[in-house]
Amino acid sequence: MKKYIALFLVLFLTSCQVTETIHLNQDGTGKIEISKLREEHSYMQLMGEEYSKEDVFKDTTYVFKDLITKHSETFSRLPAFEKAIFEKFNTVQVHVKKSSIEKEFHTTITQNFTKIEQVADLYKTEEYADDIVNNYALVAEEHYYSVNFTFDGSVFKRTVRITDTAQFKKQQEEIEKLKTRFSKFKVTQDFVLKYQFSRKIKSVSNPNAVISEDRKSMQLQFLITDCLINPESTNLEVILE
Repeated sequence: MKKYIALFLVLFLTSCQVTETIHLNQDGTGKIEISKLREEHSYMQLMGEEYSKEDVFKDTTYVFKDLITKHSETFSRLPAFEKAIFEKFNTVQVHVKKSSIEKEFHTTITQNFTKIEQVADLYKTEEYADDIVNNYALVAEEHYYSVNFTFDGSVFKRTVRITDTAQFKKQQEEIEKLKTRFSKFKVTQDFVLKYQFSRKIKSVSNPNAVISEDRKSMQLQFLITDCLINPESTNLEVILE
């Protein structure tokens, strides 16, 4: 089941737009938002006649800590290391809208922080929420990389690390198969980093980054499949003046 879900997720991600936005203040506080929007024309191409058969409506907002409270009996039985992982998501808020009538499929995940090092690995939020609700073990997850941030007042870093090399290789093979399978389709699969700082940017490690005229923000675009095959390609260092 997990493998099926993972492949479906890849199918979804190869026909959508994902934007990671960070507003970072000089004192280290700020807000991060992950926005995932299904690009309907792309998804229609991939799904064919099944596209018109969709029948779903969901519009819900939740805070992760409320799931923990609601399923406190399940949470209380978890080992300490799993509790610590889940608790990092406490302040994360999720809004999900899925409407086959309006053809709007959009997920927004946000977290305010006092230090960016406190930010959870937000790309795992929905799966971890599903684990809490259905009492799944974290060890069953098929994640193969982690995303973390640091900021020392002058240097901001986005660091992606491979955490499971065997699973990484396996997923690379699956994604390459999907790329071949859907190569004849012209789909939108943008992954965009948009970062706003309180001081001017001195330099960015990736030469493809576009810096704003006032030099206080930057934008960097990738293809989602490229990021899934090589997550570390999204590593970034921004030095402020």
